Amino acid sequence: MKNFRNSNPGHLVWFHVASLGEYEQARPVIAGLKTKWPELTLVISFFSPSGYDHVIKKPQIHVDFITYLPLDRKSWADQFVKALNPELAFFVKYDLWFHHIQALKKNRIPVFLISASLRENQSFFGVFGGFFRQNLFSMDWIFTQNQRSIDLLRGIGFHQCSIAGDTRFDRVAATAAAPKALPEIKQWIDHQPVIVVGSAWEEDMKLLIPLINAYPVYRWIIAPHDLNSEPMDRWASQLRVETKKYSDWDPSDSNSVLFIDNIGMLSSLYQFAKVAYVGGAFGKGLHNILEPLGFGVPVIFGKVKREVKFPEAAQSIQEGCGFSVEDEKSLFEIFEKLETPDFYEKSVDSAQKWVKSNLGAADRILEKVSELGLVK
Repeated sequence: MKNFRNSNPGHLVWFHVASLGEYEQARPVIAGLKTKWPELTLVISFFSPSGYDHVIKKPQIHVDFITYLPLDRKSWADQFVKALNPELAFFVKYDLWFHHIQALKKNRIPVFLISASLRENQSFFGVFGGFFRQNLFSMDWIFTQNQRSIDLLRGIGFHQCSIAGDTRFDRVAATAAAPKALPEIKQWIDHQPVIVVGSAWEEDMKLLIPLINAYPVYRWIIAPHDLNSEPMDRWASQLRVETKKYSDWDPSDSNSVLFIDNIGMLSSLYQFAKVAYVGGAFGKGLHNILEPLGFGVPVIFGKVKREVKFPEAAQSIQEGCGFSVEDEKSLFEIFEKLETPDFYEKSVDSAQKWVKSNLGAADRILEKVSELGLVK
């Protein structure tokens, strides 16, 4: 990083994210900064290998340098911030590290928190939350996803905050506006209705296999969470329709089920979906339901265990474009409803309106940056 900085001595903005999901939230702001101030150098740091390993493999057109964040020791944080010497810093959603933030403040570098979605049970708001609150009170401005977060911040006496919304809506709308064409998938579909299953876990497939067997007329595109062959082979053995893996498939094949055994296609596959099923809710956590909704596709998902962690799930249900299921029976019931033209069209319309109403979060953040005069 020091070598990079020596070769790129100009004005720099640093974004820190926990993993891939938070990077997706940062991307619209990163793109906006580069568009408005193209001379800026943009650096992104990751905490999680699952985010870093995925992003480092592909060119990131608006990002100039990608790194891990050093562990949060004072001396390492001081060295990191000194070497980086950013103009300003953005932390995304929740991944706040005390010594890095204090090193920024010591050097009078403005710090923003964006896409914050705060909950009453977080450490900032407990009886012994004083230490953790220092991270919040070190922020020059906090942009939240919702009013509840604003209320929590004001409840502890922090007022440098405003609702910007969830920047993921900007990201999914941009993806939906320019998805990868995937002509071979289009050829295989051949005007048949399509269900796209994103991030399928074992618990999800237990519900889905009977549904797939009951609706062989559909094309089923399944992107498993685990790309190992074993679960895909096991699921295929339980299906009464022909299956193929993308790695050994040809568009002329007559299979009804296509397992996507690679990374990087899922977000564009939703363009073909009549309905999407997004997995993970029964396991470690619900995958991104906003991606299909960005295409105006109604989405089904498992009953979320901790709703406060996935506020978009409850909101999508309220809006009428997201549907939670807890067993095979409820899955069949909602699927049959979505087979009804009136119900389906209302769900599509709700998805389109909800996404449209949430656009502009990145613009609101950039307007505040401009207003505060923090970019030279």
